[in-house]
Amino acid sequence: MHRTAPAPSALRPAAACLASAALLALAACGASDTEPPAAPAGLTAQAGSATSVHVMWNAAPERDGVTGYRVFQADRLVRELPADKTMVDVTGLAPQTGYDFTVRAVDAAGNLSEAAPAARATTPAAAAEDRTAPTAPATTTGRATGPRAAWVSWSAATDDTGVTAYDVYQGGVRIHTAGPAERGTALTGLRPDTVYTFTVRARDGADNSSADGPGADVTTPPATGEGPGTAPAGFEATASPGAVTLAWTAPETGRETTEYELHVNGRPTTVIQFGAGAVPSGRAEHRLTVTEPAGTVWTLKLRARLPDGTWGSFSAERRVTLTG
Repeated sequence: MHRTAPAPSALRPAAACLASAALLALAACGASDTEPPAAPAGLTAQAGSATSVHVMWNAAPERDGVTGYRVFQADRLVRELPADKTMVDVTGLAPQTGYDFTVRAVDAAGNLSEAAPAARATTPAAAAEDRTAPTAPATTTGRATGPRAAWVSWSAATDDTGVTAYDVYQGGVRIHTAGPAERGTALTGLRPDTVYTFTVRARDGADNSSADGPGADVTTPPATGEGPGTAPAGFEATASPGAVTLAWTAPETGRETTEYELHVNGRPTTVIQFGAGAVPSGRAEHRLTVTEPAGTVWTLKLRARLPDGTWGSFSAERRVTLTG
């Protein structure tokens, strides 16, 4: 039987009705999201120099749908940050001045949280022409306090005008700032089953930073239900004329580990492979030939290829100075 298709105009009313219904539904969904996220917790403010303050807070839970943060000094907006940033240095401040800071979270619908309770910091006096950095902390220790947390402590540093802050670094990135009287801090937001190497630098009122103190290795335990650790253990790097020798213990993956990815100065550099019959038992060793000039500084870490084809966790990071 031959049927005549309806004219295009005959379809338009129905399509228009469907489109209107969809728009109304979308509008209703958008209109329903009026609940603001919770105010950021754990807000702290620490003077880092005579003209800067380091402000930090805890990340919002994922369920809050936070897309960013707004940092205020008194009632003045000074910085806007994406959701993955939970610290900021506020600069351009006056020496010997007290400042109050607060932070508000914003979600995808533009809802703004209440302000976190204000944190106050007072900048120290400026030291004219201070170009002398503090001494590095002589000791650093660390221990895991859970799968995603650690405690790091350090000894006091000295400075001709006084230490104003201690900065904690991991992998060359500052992750925390503590006050001049503090000798330890809790670090959160870490990954389970991961080896971290933390270092601490002292800073004075003119923003002069010391060299790194000694590194402290911390291995976070696996989270509940996770298998054994995947990071190479006991990683060592030793420089000799024209070479660097690496040594480590393979992770227990249930199979021989034949492949490792080496990172130098934070970048993947080479893949170390052991052929059939050449896989070491116990400690593994590999010698790198280097052509860089003596005095060049390398930071090295490596990770193993796991039986499922993915890369495991990184070893501790080691720092070496090449020799001629």
